[in-house]
Parts: sequence; structure tokens; C-alpha cells
Amino acid sequence: MDSRQAKDRIDQLTAALKDHNYRYYVLAEPVISDFEFDRLLKELEYLEGQYPQYARPDSPTRHVGSDVSNEFRSIRHKRPMLSLGNTYSAAELKDFDGRIAKALVNETYEYVCELKVDGLAISIFYEQGRLVQAVTRGDGVQGDDVTENVRTIRSLPKQLHGNYPSSFEIRGEIFMHRKAFEKLNEERQAAGELPYANPRNVASGSLKLKDSREVAARPLDIILYHYLEEQQRFATHWEALEAARSWGLNISPHSRKCSGLEEVFSFLKHWDEARKSLSFDTDGVVIKMNSLNQQQELGYTAKVPRWAIAYKFQTETAHTRLINISFQVGRTGAITPVANLEPVSLLGTIVKRASLYNANEIERLDIRPGDWVYVEKGGEIIPKVTGVDFSKRGNDVPAFRYISHCPECHTELVREEDGALHYCPNETGCPPQVKGRIEHFVARKAMNIDSIGSETIDLLYKAGLVQNVADLYDLRLAQLLTLERMADKSAQNMLNGIDASRQVPFERVLFALGIRHVGETVARNIAASAGNIAWLEQASTEQLQQIEEVGQIIATSISHWFSKPAHKQLIHRLQQAGLKLETEHKAADSDLLKGNTLVITGTFLQYSRDEIREMIERNGGKNASSVSKNTNYLVAGEGVGPAKMEKALALGVAILNEDEFLTMIGHGNK
Repeated sequence: MDSRQAKDRIDQLTAALKDHNYRYYVLAEPVISDFEFDRLLKELEYLEGQYPQYARPDSPTRHVGSDVSNEFRSIRHKRPMLSLGNTYSAAELKDFDGRIAKALVNETYEYVCELKVDGLAISIFYEQGRLVQAVTRGDGVQGDDVTENVRTIRSLPKQLHGNYPSSFEIRGEIFMHRKAFEKLNEERQAAGELPYANPRNVASGSLKLKDSREVAARPLDIILYHYLEEQQRFATHWEALEAARSWGLNISPHSRKCSGLEEVFSFLKHWDEARKSLSFDTDGVVIKMNSLNQQQELGYTAKVPRWAIAYKFQTETAHTRLINISFQVGRTGAITPVANLEPVSLLGTIVKRASLYNANEIERLDIRPGDWVYVEKGGEIIPKVTGVDFSKRGNDVPAFRYISHCPECHTELVREEDGALHYCPNETGCPPQVKGRIEHFVARKAMNIDSIGSETIDLLYKAGLVQNVADLYDLRLAQLLTLERMADKSAQNMLNGIDASRQVPFERVLFALGIRHVGETVARNIAASAGNIAWLEQASTEQLQQIEEVGQIIATSISHWFSKPAHKQLIHRLQQAGLKLETEHKAADSDLLKGNTLVITGTFLQYSRDEIREMIERNGGKNASSVSKNTNYLVAGEGVGPAKMEKALALGVAILNEDEFLTMIGHGNK
């Protein structure tokens, strides 16, 4: 490689790695594996060492990837949150130990080995035992203030117990357990949305949600691993974590002190296999110096600490043949291509199928039936095709053509502008869509008719008794008894369940309708704001966008749904059946805020943001998520986002602090 080629390659790698950092930290949608990212980064490090004149000041080798967004207040870290050096080989780990021994001449030392949880790094501050702030890693120098969202994590104490210091910082990883992730994906698919690729993406994306109530609905967990304070009271890292555990903080039970490299390798060997039995994802082990004085003596490079390193487990990849590509139709009509594979063992399970997501992914991979392909488990859960072995493809294999018509009802497919998915528009005549909407309607978090399962729905549909959800309320005992394997008791239980569903509140009925992009939280916000179904039928997209968490995409989807005559007829039939299609308002504390729209921002001392929102509603006011000309008051706590404050001032919106708001509704101090 000559000098010009080296410069071109350095520029190419710099741009690619920046893009991958953005996709990983900001979008939480990585498109390459950690191993591939690290391989590219090492190549860039090598080339910059050979041709330092071409190394750019903003090179990814010198800076931590950033998750900073414009949605949250930016906080400068008291101490930088650096990344760790990575290795995948025993030889490099021996080199690391050699550098330690050389730097600590004639000193004994020990390591602490900790499982590297695959989640989102967070820095948390406690004052007088009370959780006061949580900040993401960001770019290592500054991160996002996500305190309100982190407060929703049940395993993180808001108040400590025992002999804790008056002020300290502790860092850790926010993550999601596999079963919780699988359940969340089932709910997303039930709402007509694409499943998440892995738990790490969910954890990262959840902390960037603007509504802490929605974050609270995500089953996030946390493991803490790094204690910091101004005046260090502990001699070792291990001692500090054991003390933190005694205060109620969630410290990993899987760590181990190791007196030498042999014990480290023993730990690595054990967990390379044992990690498969954990309830969460771990992609490696972090090896740290135990002595805090020795950590200080070894110090840092510009990007990483010299006293710690991350040993990454190799992602297990399978090599198998693609038999064919089939297509599934979801309840919203979304078409999902599926790779049908020759069975292959991967991380202890037999994989026969893998999602190909959409037409764009098929085109990106250039995948064709008969190809030999590489398969991984995204987040060690969802099998995915990561590449094609082109060396095994013949010259006469034609390119794959995506289907143009629905595989179930043969209706011509449509594709939304700038969208990745194809849809079948035949929502009333396409069997998987009809049955899928009924399954969603009777689900526990919707109408909760647990006596009706997917097999029963299939029986009802094939018998011509139920073609849409309103037909459920016309069912009679005599009709049900004609069905195969339907006993008198089962039929009566079904009718009882249908009858009981008439008492389900409006917000869950709205969710049960299965409007695209309207999940549980959005349905709850819409029901609280709209009040009844009649308002929604007439509302413009501009009016809908005034509702919290409703943007242009959701507003357009709602308007489109209510514009269809078939849906208007469906609503009329559900109304006739006695379903609750308006909000039942609880007795208000007062009407002091009646006719006023309020936006809250920042962190509050006496009450949480959710409590402030509830006070607004119970005093006749309306909550909104963004400042507009319709906003009457901005209730501002500590750490107010500058964008909301500037917009409020520009529009002449009255600004209240916490005490002023409480006084307005007649509340004294808590």
C-alpha cells in the first residue's frame, strides 16, 4: 500500500466507523457485529501508526462513540467515562498482563474479573443516600441527563440503607433480560410493529424515550460495577463494590478475584460456556486491576484505562444452506420475508428459520435461494442471516425477485413512501390479517378475553361466525356448540368472557382496535386527551399531534383508519354492543386548571414528573409533551431543556417553577 492508498483507506475507515458509532450509540440499530467493528478499528489504528500524517483529529481511535441526543439536557461528566480496550485472543491478554508486570516492577497484584453485560453504560449519583442524577456515557466527556427514566428501574434503589457516604458516583450497565425482551417483541408484533433485534437496542432506546411512564413499562434492569468518590475511602475495587452491595445497590454476583493470569483464563473458559445459561446477554469479561492505588499508578491513555481490558467472546456463527425464502403476513398486512434453512446448531439450539426483515435487507445481502449463508443470533436470541458465502454460488443463479402479490390472498402489495415494508391492503379479506386482528383484540392487555385462543379464532373464522371483532358480540351458545371439540362449558366460558369485556376501559378498547403505530401508551394518552371515540373520528391530524407522544406518523395513521367506511361501521357495531368508547373520568380534586394545557420539563424535588402530570389531570388540566401556541403554562423543574424554554419565551407562555405550580393548585410543600 502506497501513501495515497493509505490516506484513502484511513479516510474510508474513519467515515465508516463514525457511521457505525452513530448507528450503535444514537439509533441503537447496529448493522455490523462488535467483532467486525473492532476489526475495522484495529485496521485504522495500524494505518494511523504507519502514516500518522493522515490521522484525523476526530478519528474514532481517539474518541469514544457518542449517544448524546438533542432531546435531553447535556451534562459534563465529573470524570471522563472512557471505553475499554478490546481483545479476542489469549495472546493479546498475555501482552496486557506483561505490560502490567513491567509497569509494576516487583509489585504483587491481582485482578477482578466481571461479566461484561451487553447494555447501556450509565453514571449515577447519590447524595445523602438519595438518587439525584443519572447520566449516559455520551461521548465520554458529556452525556444525557436521563434521571427521570432511570428512576423507573425497580432494581435500582432511590434511597440507600446502611453506612453509605454522603456523596458518591457509581457506574453500571442498564440492560434487559431475555424473557422480558421476548415478551416485549411479542407485544410489538401484536401492535403491528417490527421486532427489536436484541435486548441492548431496547435498553438504549428505552432510556431515550421522552415519557418516563413508557420507560416504566419496559422491564429494564441494572448491574453496577464501578465506584467513584472525591476522597477514596477504599483500598481495592472489590472492597468498594462489596460496600456498595451492603447499601442495597445491585452488584453482579458473578465476579471473581484472580491472583494471576491462570485464574483469569479459568474464569474466561467457564463463562464462555456458562453464559448460555444466564438470563441476560454478556459478550465478554472485563479484567481490572483490583488495587485502586495501582490503577492510579498505571493511569490512562487518551481513550482507555491502562489498568483494564475487555476480553470479548467470539460470536458463534453457523454455516448452512438457504432452502428458500417464504413470506408471512402480519395482522396489519405487513409482509415479513423468512429464510428457511437447512437445520443447523447454533448456541445450543437448532435453527431452521431466520428473519430477513424486508426487501432492503434481501437486496443488501444479495441473498438467493440455494446460497450458503452465515447465521448468527442477534443478541444471542433472534437468528439472523449476516452474509452469503459467494464462493459457493454458481454463475447461473438468478437474482431474487421480491413478491408483488400477497402470498395468502393474492392482492397486489403496496409499499409506503420511504418505507422499508411491503403491505397487503386487503385487510377485510386476507385471512392472516383478519385472524391476527381478532387475536390482538382478545389479548390480555386489550379486551382480555382469555377463553378465546388462536385455535378457537381459526374455528370461528372457518365456520363463518366471526369475520371481524364486532362479530364476537353477536355469538350465541347454539352457534358455538356446532363447532368441532366445543363443549357446553367451554362455549359458556367464551360467552362470559365476551360479556365481561364490555367493562374494559376506553383506553384498552382503543388499543384493541389495532390501529397501526398505536401501542398501549399512545392509546392511553389519546383516550385521556380525546375523551371519546366521536372526537377521534372527526379530529384532524393537526389536532391529533397536540396529544402527548403523537407525531405526524401516528396522527396520519389514526386519521387514515377512521376515514374508512368499514371502520366507521365497526365502531357503530361496537357501540351497539355496549363497549366503553369514552373515558370515565375520576372525580377531580378541582377545576382550577380547567381549559389549560401544561407542559412539564426538568427534574422536580418534591414530586416525580408522573405525580405532577396526575395533579394536572386531577385539577382539570391537560398534559402536552411539547410547547405550542396552545400551551398555557410551562412547569419547569431543575435542568430544563433549553429548546422548550426558548420556545415558551418566544410564544409568551407563562413559566412556573415547582412551588408556584403547587401553590396554583392549592398544595403545600410535601
